[in-house]
Amino acid sequence: MAKLYFYYSSMNAGKSTALLQSSYNYKERGMNTLILAPELDDRYGVGRVSSRIGLEAAATTFTIADDLYEIVEVCIKEDPLHCVLIDEAQFLTQDQVFQLGEVTDSLNIPVLAYGLRTDFQGEPFEGSKYLLAWSDNLKELKAICDCGHKATMVIRLDEHGNAITKGSQVEIGGNDRYVSMCRKHFKEHFLGATNAGAIHGVG
Repeated sequence: MAKLYFYYSSMNAGKSTALLQSSYNYKERGMNTLILAPELDDRYGVGRVSSRIGLEAAATTFTIADDLYEIVEVCIKEDPLHCVLIDEAQFLTQDQVFQLGEVTDSLNIPVLAYGLRTDFQGEPFEGSKYLLAWSDNLKELKAICDCGHKATMVIRLDEHGNAITKGSQVEIGGNDRYVSMCRKHFKEHFLGATNAGAIHGVG
């Protein structure tokens, strides 16, 4: 029986690299994969999944209004499908996570989802929350904080390199906007910025 997998981490833990490697492993054995990526993530061009080490592949894009089960159903009418892989899975909706569960349960196709667990405020993304709740298998991909400990959190930076504590949950960016940190240093930067804003009358 197929399963729904969630590979989660902070930024720069190699999620896209792992996704692309998994897809390659299937294709190397003559199997077909479908890579899905959110349309809003245009850092490397819409419809592309790219890793920091230079690997990339074409992807089918989706929006929060799309039914992922229907997208997979259309694909399997053309060719057999052996695995579905989701990049930036934190941007899924609750309904879409349910739809991916249906892909595994009704169509018997494994789904591998890769995404962040929490946002720049330490809050769970909707997609990640339900993947953590509903996936058959959970696997953490590890990133490293500057102090050498495991990085589990992400902070958002302004143009001066200071932590941002308020704003939209979704804001696309790379290493110039986000830094992965351990919980201790996340608290120091985030709470420090929050307290500084309160002192100066911000917020």
